[in-house]
Amino acid sequence: MSVLPLEPPSIWTAAHEVSDRSDRSQQKELGASDTVCQRRAAYILAGTQPTDHHEKRAALLGTYTHDGLLTSARTEYGWQVERSVRDEGILGHVDAVQLDEATAARLPRRMRPKLPAPGPGVIVEDVKTKSVYLWDKVLRYGPTEAELRQAYLYAGALATVGFEDVKGQRYLARLGPLTIAAIRFRFICRDNGDEHIHEIPYDPVRATHARWWVQGVRELATPERARRDFDGPGLDAVCDHCQFVTACWGVPAPGRAPQSALVHTDADREQALAEYVAAHELEAAGKKAKKFARAKLDGAPAGIYGANELAWSGGNPTQEPDVEAMVDLYETEGLTVPMAPDEKKMITVLKKAGLAVPQRPSGKTTAVSINVKPVRS
Repeated sequence: MSVLPLEPPSIWTAAHEVSDRSDRSQQKELGASDTVCQRRAAYILAGTQPTDHHEKRAALLGTYTHDGLLTSARTEYGWQVERSVRDEGILGHVDAVQLDEATAARLPRRMRPKLPAPGPGVIVEDVKTKSVYLWDKVLRYGPTEAELRQAYLYAGALATVGFEDVKGQRYLARLGPLTIAAIRFRFICRDNGDEHIHEIPYDPVRATHARWWVQGVRELATPERARRDFDGPGLDAVCDHCQFVTACWGVPAPGRAPQSALVHTDADREQALAEYVAAHELEAAGKKAKKFARAKLDGAPAGIYGANELAWSGGNPTQEPDVEAMVDLYETEGLTVPMAPDEKKMITVLKKAGLAVPQRPSGKTTAVSINVKPVRS
């Protein structure tokens, strides 16, 4: 009697379980990465239990890429990687800190970087992995407001407190508050490995604003008083993958969008209609301006113009079935030629006979499409 082999387990099951047991997943305190949305941060501060658990394969792939790159930076450059910081507002783990020579000189020689920051001052780096679908937006606009806030919370904690005094980084903690020179975002495309660096000088005012943002959330009486910073499930990926999406938006009535829960009165409907009309007018104006700009560019040579690269696609010659050649092919192959040539029927017969359908130039071309993308830095 043969025993049917068991189906091998999915490796993703193991990946999810390991991720769920990680220190970051188990962390109960507000982390800098949780400040993407005020409502989400408020739920965490209130100790609200997550209401949703999502598939996170793409996020895990990003984590593996992220961890591998940072390990390489630590090994080859001697940067401080995944170091914890804490102040009165948040607990976080900085991706990388590139110490300058003056700061590093206060550490044991084995902890000094092989590739120090140009100085004076250290560089705080945040590594972000993105899909190819978001890559043009990254190149054009750089970090989002939430990503900037997260990085400034890290940098602000280092500037006011320094590294957290915990096992494994005692020497770093003894450095005390650090002089921050810059914040560096390193974007990595998960699909093809492209790298884009966006570096900005450290601004203590923006760091203060980031701390005020956290303080404002802490002062809220309940999470429901917090602002929703995104448009909700089905309209924004941040909400689609949020662990509090049901707590935040509730369960919609059958056939209704979750956002319909925001409308209760005729005044709400009046406001939503006004927003719809205003958005429609903006959309119409945008389409009109886009068509006008496209018309002005007609015939322009491809190339780089300022911050944008212009390219064209299409405009290729097309072909069409050659009826006269098909008649000749019918006679050559011994097929019965219709008294009145029927193009569609003749094509069908040729395909069934395994014969190529003769083509001829149609005199037409495919539509010309404009392609505009930001210039790589």
